[in-house]
Amino acid sequence: MTRRIERHRLHASTPGTSREVMVRRYGEAGARPKAYIQASLHADEIPALLTAHHLTGLLDQAADRGAIRGEIVLVPYANPIGLSQFVENHHHGRREISGGGNFNRNWPKLLEMLDDRLDGKLTDSPAENVKAVRAAMIEALAAETPQNELHSLRLILARLAVDADLVFDLHCDDEALMHLFLIPAHWPEGQDIAAELGCRAVLLAEDSGGGSFDETFSTPWTYLAEKHPDHPIPAVCVSGTVELRGQSDVEDSLASADATALFRILQRRGLIEGDPGPVPAPQCAATRLDACEVLRAPAPGVVAYAVALGAQVRKGDIVAWIVDPAAEDPAQARLPVCAGTDGLILSRRDRRYALPGMTLAKIVGTETLPARAGGPLLED
Repeated sequence: MTRRIERHRLHASTPGTSREVMVRRYGEAGARPKAYIQASLHADEIPALLTAHHLTGLLDQAADRGAIRGEIVLVPYANPIGLSQFVENHHHGRREISGGGNFNRNWPKLLEMLDDRLDGKLTDSPAENVKAVRAAMIEALAAETPQNELHSLRLILARLAVDADLVFDLHCDDEALMHLFLIPAHWPEGQDIAAELGCRAVLLAEDSGGGSFDETFSTPWTYLAEKHPDHPIPAVCVSGTVELRGQSDVEDSLASADATALFRILQRRGLIEGDPGPVPAPQCAATRLDACEVLRAPAPGVVAYAVALGAQVRKGDIVAWIVDPAAEDPAQARLPVCAGTDGLILSRRDRRYALPGMTLAKIVGTETLPARAGGPLLED
């Protein structure tokens, strides 16, 4: 079948409740290449839901005309748990409010599950090694028993994505420009992806340290290659997090354009027949994630930005002011927050009141920052 819908039920969190993940499949099962795309793992990041809606229409049309050449798995909402988390009309979709933490952290550590399953199975053939590693990954995830609702969600999504050649996890930031996270092994291979999406930044890290969804499927290949230098193991899974601008960028015009860009990427990667046209001119070079400054509030107060998204700043430039509403002397109420590096203002906080330590902005620089080197690189 070239088009079908599946529904995967999660473990119930309480008696009388039930949630499910809907999956749209295109093409023949087992066809190559395989792409996996999911929307809004952080369930309050809504642009991805609208983009997936527009992408569904394009994929349906392609399926109807017999144009699907690989296998495409689209999850139009990846997090039914987070979609339900409203407290007094405020949506809380980034973390599981029952205590499970950030939905995009602590995904299965596939590498730790593979060693025993690969004993004696690696050869001198890259293609055979890819088959062996994928089979071991599938077997490892199949052996896992869900412990609770969140764990069952993670296993469902991981089992759908684990053997894909291309994985896109669609997110967004607070206020942001389009950007992409990849591992260095997939650059410059991923230049066409960044260019087609119109990315203003591509952030590279071997391991960002949070156990994010995208790195669950990309980093095992590079680590296995390092661990088994006598057996060629190519990094076959190009897996990235796509940040679809900011949370308020929920418009049909943007979502339709983003869906069309994703569709063209699938064409260019051999999953859908047809000419995607020339690759657009890139809007950025790739930079290391540890060169991206996460500017944080040094004190509580009202956030008044001094620069706009997309601005180029120099080290020492004022990016924002923290205004203390309790200051007795208005002249002493404003605390400047300055850039610690030269670079592009990639994102800003959408809420204009901050507590100490809260993120205010991200600045895409080109030089590794000592405070960022060697440690976890993702916000919680």
